[in-house]
Amino acid sequence: MDIALLFGTFLVLLLLGVPVAYSLAAASLVVLLSLGLPSIVLVQQVGAGIGTASLIAIPLFIFAGEIMMRGGISERLISLAAALVGRIRGGLGQVSVLSSLFFGGVSGSAIADVSAVGGTMIPQMVNRGYDRDFAVNVSITAALVALLVPPSHNLILYSAAVGGGISIADLFAAGILPALLMTVTLMFTGYMIARRRGYGVEPFPGMRAVMLRLIAALPGLGLVALIFVGIRAGIFTAVESAAVAVVYALLVTLAIYRMLDWKAFRGAVAHASRTTGVILFVIATAALFGWLLAYLQVPAAAVELLGRIADDRYTVLLVIVVILLLLGTFMDLAPMILICTPIFLPVAKAFGVDPLQFGTVLVLAGGIGLVTPPVGSVLFVGTAIGKIGIGESMRSIWPFWLAAIAVLIVVAVFPQLSLWLPALLKA
Repeated sequence: MDIALLFGTFLVLLLLGVPVAYSLAAASLVVLLSLGLPSIVLVQQVGAGIGTASLIAIPLFIFAGEIMMRGGISERLISLAAALVGRIRGGLGQVSVLSSLFFGGVSGSAIADVSAVGGTMIPQMVNRGYDRDFAVNVSITAALVALLVPPSHNLILYSAAVGGGISIADLFAAGILPALLMTVTLMFTGYMIARRRGYGVEPFPGMRAVMLRLIAALPGLGLVALIFVGIRAGIFTAVESAAVAVVYALLVTLAIYRMLDWKAFRGAVAHASRTTGVILFVIATAALFGWLLAYLQVPAAAVELLGRIADDRYTVLLVIVVILLLLGTFMDLAPMILICTPIFLPVAKAFGVDPLQFGTVLVLAGGIGLVTPPVGSVLFVGTAIGKIGIGESMRSIWPFWLAAIAVLIVVAVFPQLSLWLPALLKA
């Protein structure tokens, strides 16, 4: 009854439009009172939820991404991508996908990616004769790549939800090959649609222009190398790397690109502060919710239930993936990671699934929910930029959506995609 009360209250509040963090807190409080536990537990668990030192990396990475986005890096990354893949059929769509891979390594956020890259590329595609639905759909699905490449704060959240024992450097490495696979798959899908609709290509600017654009973009791309190599080599921790990333972003945008003025800096501080506040509030309330799940022995019950349904790791993973995709339709990624990890990770581990692979699958499945109604934040941002309705986007997004699902299934079936690079870098 208490488990049903917990999830029932949470779902009802979500359906009524109550923000996720308030829904989590209210549902937890109702169950605390039902169990006769003192209400001080709520305060203690909320405080403990944001008391993890590794979480300091999240606001710092968000701030670094905001500085780079407002300091001229997005224009240079798009210019480099245009020189590299613009001559492929549907050139600007290909540029959007590759730019998302580059910019994702700077921002680590799907919403930041679609705001920066989509905000530039969607109007350009529309002005060059591309259909609005194609321009929006290719941009919002390409933003999923940002969830898997360093410095993805969603992977840091997963590490915190696990509760230790898993390396953030290994998580960053585990997401790289799936991100590259997603990039290639979406580019191929965009090519097929562009060919059917008769979209054109962009002229090749020449090798000299490619090299010049690469040199211009290198300081921005260097942020990714600084973070990944620094953590991987043990030079600094994830939190220290986030602080270094902020200093590096300021140096690049002030001394090299010279495009970060005082107004842009204030905007970066304000937006990063708002985003951090929202994320930390969700983390705090989700920690309370997760504590109640453990208190009510939900993870053990989930292991027993799925053990009855399936008897091998592939079937269990398939069932979990389906559940995650359904949850992603009405739950944002951050609370989904924090709630689902303590429930499904013990199940996955019981059937021999490595936590690194599970983290990649969880983030990717939740990311697909970001482009799926009714609660698809990336979908909302993209359609607002493209000035089209969600229904119009949904009618033609299915090839990209199926491509993302196919990548998710491949990552779930073949653990080497997530585990090979971390193992190689440890050797």
